[in-house]
Amino acid sequence: MSTIVRFLQLIIVVTFLISCDNDSGLSDNCNDLSVIPEPVSTNLNSGEFELKENTIIYHNKKEISPLAEYLAEKINIESGFELKIKEGKGKGINLQVREDLESTLGSEGYKLTVEPRDIVISAARSGGLFYGIQTLLQMIPVENEDCDECKEDEIEIQCAEIEDYPRFKWRGLLLDVSRHFFTIDEVKSLIDEMAQYKYNVLQLHLTDDQGWRIEIKSMPELTATGAWRVPRTGLWWDRECPQEGEAPTYGGFYTQDQIRDLVEYAAFRNVNILPEIEAPGHSLAAIAAYPYLSSTGLKYKVNPGCKFYTIDDNSICAGKETSYEYMEKVLSEVAALFPFEYIHIGGDECYKGFWKKCPDCQKLMKENGLKNENELQSYFIKRLEKIIEAKGKKLIGWDEILEGGLAPNAAVMSWRGMQGGITAAKAQHHVVMSPVDYAYLDFYQGDPAIEPPTYAMLRLKKVYEFEPVPEGVEAEYILGGQGNLWTESVPTFRHAEYMLWPRAFALAEVLWSPKDSRDWNRFVKRTEEEMKRLEKEDVNYARSFYDAIITATRDDRGNLLIGLGSELDGVNIYYSFDNTYPDDHSSLYKSGEKLSVPKDADTFRVITYRDGKPAGRIITIPLAELMKRIS
Repeated sequence: MSTIVRFLQLIIVVTFLISCDNDSGLSDNCNDLSVIPEPVSTNLNSGEFELKENTIIYHNKKEISPLAEYLAEKINIESGFELKIKEGKGKGINLQVREDLESTLGSEGYKLTVEPRDIVISAARSGGLFYGIQTLLQMIPVENEDCDECKEDEIEIQCAEIEDYPRFKWRGLLLDVSRHFFTIDEVKSLIDEMAQYKYNVLQLHLTDDQGWRIEIKSMPELTATGAWRVPRTGLWWDRECPQEGEAPTYGGFYTQDQIRDLVEYAAFRNVNILPEIEAPGHSLAAIAAYPYLSSTGLKYKVNPGCKFYTIDDNSICAGKETSYEYMEKVLSEVAALFPFEYIHIGGDECYKGFWKKCPDCQKLMKENGLKNENELQSYFIKRLEKIIEAKGKKLIGWDEILEGGLAPNAAVMSWRGMQGGITAAKAQHHVVMSPVDYAYLDFYQGDPAIEPPTYAMLRLKKVYEFEPVPEGVEAEYILGGQGNLWTESVPTFRHAEYMLWPRAFALAEVLWSPKDSRDWNRFVKRTEEEMKRLEKEDVNYARSFYDAIITATRDDRGNLLIGLGSELDGVNIYYSFDNTYPDDHSSLYKSGEKLSVPKDADTFRVITYRDGKPAGRIITIPLAELMKRIS
């Protein structure tokens, strides 16, 4: 290591100790390692552990040797070091399973101690060790690739004592693979990204109107027909419907062998895969494969994103016994493939108009004393619950399964806000909170003028404000929460990453870290550090939270007024009306003011600066478009 670099490091360490030293070691202001999600307890100490090529990874039990190999591989990616692995204990990195820790840390908690001579990660189970490894990996500084002198033969890791465990059992993300198909390798990449931030449930939305994505051997047409649709781009719902004779060439599906491999891959990374098989609504792909499943019995095409709702019958007929035979076959094979305790059956947005006209549905309703079609859906869901429980699984569905009466043992995933979850929890059912206002990661995260098109807004700061346990609800019934990435407007995996990160950072912290530890400004600093890591790993992410926030209102005369803001503290906002591109020499916005529009102006532009440098993107909006935003 060069003398200059050593000298600079000495200055940094001395400055750190002067600013952070107190009677207990370090002040609270310095207990902010760049780790997401933030650990329960962190104490930083002076000194560093020097990670070198000859550092050894020790483990105290043979069954956790794969974790040692995983850590060695990750360190090799970060540093190029090829560390040796040994069973036992010694000077180096120690992985220790200690069953006595379960009473204090649970099955997913860990302790991580970094001292100048060694690093010790201890946990009651291998899952806790895995999460301790993720924290340690985030403590490795992201190398500045532009700095040749920074590439040395050792990596310094700050000495610290960390004790950590999750707030919630269920920390999930949903990937919709029906609207757009993602390969097994892409799903594995997502699992790797999730594992870094301590997520433990991946819900795969495997079936919908736009595609059936899982092989069911007893019903081969589900993939032969249901997995493929005509190719389309453009805005969702504005697309052309399938034309006569047009070949369905877009799509794909996962074989059962691929699913088994994926489940095994995820399990090693502490991620359970939750399969979702939509029923009774959102079933057009299945009905296209087997027309007898609908109330009409008509032949339909797999939908490519054109308008069809209430036109084509996309709901499985609840009045035919053959519908339940179909569900029995599908759920039997699904249950055998996924070891997770739950199967998700959807149950949302079921259009019941065709049921009203269906003789089979009306006959069944009369025979069973069902008052309306909501109670018919409840009957359908309760039948599915019996099928699922017979396979040794539990049913979970969207909050519409409450309508008409909730199945006796069902869990509810509440998406239309919190109320469905509140109702279910008060009835002593388990709940996963996934409200649209906080957890729909397919929404805009910045100004629609410069973001890919979608249909609602969810900014990073709003995600960070999510609280899964509402007042008046017993916390024991809230399993946790989940962010959902629906993919109507997400055609590629690269764009899926853009929509997830950094908003999924915020959700990870909401679901893992103590509620009282949340601090927006500290979270932003850690997010900025993690974005460097994502960049090094070639993971796409959004910088939308740096952009200005534009609000449009009218004065008493109906004239446009413009307000500006930011998700971040300490930014300056510059703007222009004169068709020039604003910079830090342009008009400076004063907090709280309402900008009136100069006569004959037609375009508004705005940019944020921080620390004298551009932070966000230039946003350009015609004033006529801003007028349309006023409700």
